[in-house]
Order: sequence, then structure tokens, then C-alpha cells
Amino acid sequence: MEVLQFLLTNGKSMKKISSKDGTTIAYETLGQGPALILVGGALSDHKAPPAGIPLAKHLAAHFTVYCYDRRGRGGSSDTLPYAVDREVEDIAALIERAGGSAYLYGMSSGAALALFASRNNAAIKKLALYEPPFVGGGQGEKYIMRLKELIAANRLSAAVALFMKTVGMPSFLIPIMRLTPMWSKLKELAPTLLYDALIMGDGTLPEHLEEIKAPTAVITGAAKRMSDAADTLAQKLPNARHQVLNGQTHNVKPAVLAPALIEFFGATV
Repeated sequence: MEVLQFLLTNGKSMKKISSKDGTTIAYETLGQGPALILVGGALSDHKAPPAGIPLAKHLAAHFTVYCYDRRGRGGSSDTLPYAVDREVEDIAALIERAGGSAYLYGMSSGAALALFASRNNAAIKKLALYEPPFVGGGQGEKYIMRLKELIAANRLSAAVALFMKTVGMPSFLIPIMRLTPMWSKLKELAPTLLYDALIMGDGTLPEHLEEIKAPTAVITGAAKRMSDAADTLAQKLPNARHQVLNGQTHNVKPAVLAPALIEFFGATV
């Protein structure tokens, strides 16, 4: 009850900052303590459970948690043409707003973005990544070109369905999801699927991992494919460890993930 009361009285309404290229980035903060920025993945805004407000509520007793809408999502604006470096600048703007240094956590393709933002960046004190999908295959240029075609034609439902099929969702579930209330929200976010595709490229490990000096936790559920990829990534990073959360999937439960983040970032549970 004390934690609930703390959250009710300390949650703040969304604020906005300008990134380097003038794009408006909307964010919300919860809690108190060292700054921790959460970076969501595909089809996610600042309310998404694995990297948004639901996770922040489990962390707010230990950190000032920054939940933000990546460019093109929710309350944030967008500036074309898109480039991954612009999203790195968005994270840098949030770190500056947070006082010049922060912990950084990313989920899925947001973990890949957090990885890029951490190259030679001393302002990022520690880095935690949940299942960055560097498993190779399934995307690449063909997927990117098809996404571009669908988005340009405003076929946003088809773009969402393509993404779901590409990441391995069973085909029979996609028509069912189209009938749910969440589908309209997914359609709103569909144009940003191209951004996550460009971040991930062909799904193989990025270059220059030696430039990431921050202590890093690569966290996964128990799925072997993701766990093996995390092992490979952790071995190539200068200062990383791999942690498995048994019983978890890619849609990790915030209540299970939060203690691992609290322990890694150095607070007392």
C-alpha cells in the first residue's frame, strides 16, 4: 500500500523536450532517485508494459524513471527523413534533461537502439537489454521494402500483420487480433515499424560493440534462440553478463523483470 500511495502522489504528467533536430519528444517520469530511461520496442509507446509505465511502477521506489514516446509515437512528433542517429539524439536529449547521466534499459528493438546510444557514451552509467532480437534472418531489405510499400499505400493493418508474421506469430492468431480493440492502436503505430526495421537491419550483431564501455546486463527469457543470441552478444561486449529469467517469454512480466533491473542498477530491493 505504501508503494501504491507513493506512485499515486509522485507520478507526473507528460512533459516535452526538443531533440537536436527539433523533434518534440514527450515523456513522463515516475519515482525518485537515479535517472533510468526506458526504451520501448516495435509497436510500443510509453505505456507499453515491458518498457513503459507498468514497468516503471515497479521501479519508482528506487529510480526516477523516464518513460517516453519514441519519435512518431504518441505525444512525440516526427521529422523526416528518418535515421537511427536521430533516435540516438532523442535519448541524448533525455539524458541531458535527466541531469547529464542515466541508466538505460531497452526492450527488443528498443534494446538494439539503446545499444547504439551507448557507443562511447560515458553519460550512460549502466545498460540493461531485454531480448535484443539479434537472431538473424526474417527481416532485412525485402522486409523493409515491403513495409515501405504498405505504409506508403496507407495499408497500416497489412503492415502490422506483416510484422507479426515476420516475428513468428502464428498465422491463425492475426485475424483474431484484428478484431480486438488494441488493433486500432497498433495501426496508429504502424508507420514506425519501418524505424525498428532499420534499427535491426538483417538481425545480425552490429559492428563496433567494443565501443560500449558501460556495464551491461543482457536479459532473456528461457527461449533457447534468444538465450543463445544473448550469450553471443554478452561475449562480444567488453563488460557484460547474460541473465535468464526462467518462465518468461519475449512479453516479459514487469513484476518479474523489475527485481533483476533493480539488482543490476545497484539499488536495494
